[in-house]
Amino acid sequence: MNASLSPQLPASVLLPLIVAMAAGAAVPFQAGSNASLGRALGHPLWATVASLLVSLLVVIPVLIGMRAGLPKLAAAARGPWWLWIGGVAGVAYITAALVLTPRLGAASFIVCVVAGQVVASLLIDHFGLMGLPAKPVNLVRVAGVAIIVAGMLLVQWGTTTASAGAAAKAMGT
Repeated sequence: MNASLSPQLPASVLLPLIVAMAAGAAVPFQAGSNASLGRALGHPLWATVASLLVSLLVVIPVLIGMRAGLPKLAAAARGPWWLWIGGVAGVAYITAALVLTPRLGAASFIVCVVAGQVVASLLIDHFGLMGLPAKPVNLVRVAGVAIIVAGMLLVQWGTTTASAGAAAKAMGT
């Protein structure tokens, strides 16, 4: 194939995509480890606490190493109320992950998370929420989200049919 006809992404675009994929790849491991931690600690919320404490213990040395300086708490306190919901969302996500991942499986849980993220992101973009510029919904964007939601349903259906097949096989039918 002629090299001039094949699209190539520059490293300045490709590297952030790879880093974002690696960050995304860590999420199912986080869900699985937190689920096991919750069982080991005796309650899912203790795993949420432990996860957040470990996060704090990891990020503080990074901040010190980067010489980030002290946080500007007064400026943040004067900001809109929604500046602070990230922590609440983090607790909700971590707790849902450690409770639901063992029940749904890692793939089913994560595909639901991704579908929820994309639907919410489309709404945030459309209305320009959270201080972001408005990017109105159009048919192409809605179609893309619909494909992702359809993919979520297919993963769920595939999991259900696989479980039913395994159960039937175990019963000898």
